[in-house]
Amino acid sequence: MIHDPAAPGPRLLALWARFHSLPGGPLLFSFALRRMVPYTGTVRPRVVRLEPGASEVTMSDRRRVRNHLRSVHAVALTNLGELATGLATLTALPAGVRGIVVRLSTDYHAKARGRLTAECRVALPVELHDDDEIDATSRLRDAEGRHVATVTARWRLRSSR
Repeated sequence: MIHDPAAPGPRLLALWARFHSLPGGPLLFSFALRRMVPYTGTVRPRVVRLEPGASEVTMSDRRRVRNHLRSVHAVALTNLGELATGLATLTALPAGVRGIVVRLSTDYHAKARGRLTAECRVALPVELHDDDEIDATSRLRDAEGRHVATVTARWRLRSSR
């Protein structure tokens, strides 16, 4: 297995391949991810799908992520959406390329309540060069399928060699 902390995509995919088909495997993977990325863990995300260039992550609505309006806090939504873009982007990158977020924006469309799902799909350009930037967008929806937020992360790509 490739272990390059600057380019974690292959490591994430290998861990997912190992766990996702086991009983409770996605939960174990999600727990490991929360340990690897502590801040992201604050919203207790659960990865339900991961493949090169695509991810689906869910989050439960609970008191710790709520605001004074009894809905999920704006920053918790952004955290979930950024994670979905990160998983999709990092797993799409070829070996030897790493990425870092240089811009993050969120558009809020409706109050978010209940179980939330963030989905992201990323298509990379055919040729990558150092300091290329790509935008990855995740759409967040609630359990009824209502589009509650859109998170766009701009990722700067560089060679890790």
